Amino acid sequence: MQKEFSAPPLDAVLENLSLKNDALVRASSEQLTHKQVQKARKGRPITTNIQGKIVRALNAVVGNKKYTEKNLFG
Repeated sequence: MQKEFSAPPLDAVLENLSLKNDALVRASSEQLTHKQVQKARKGRPITTNIQGKIVRALNAVVGNKKYTEKNLFG
């Protein structure tokens, strides 16, 4: 039996910005992996620590502090 997860707002934001998972991994100064980003985009459970890494990487890509955990995962 497989659980169905709904995509969080993160997935729509990355689609709208035409960003791939690799852009976040490369922009991150922390240890962020492609697998962690993919899990987050699919709505799988991730820790708040990983959520923070993704938010910081996305803000680094777009060049400002526009996004928060609440915007992307809430």
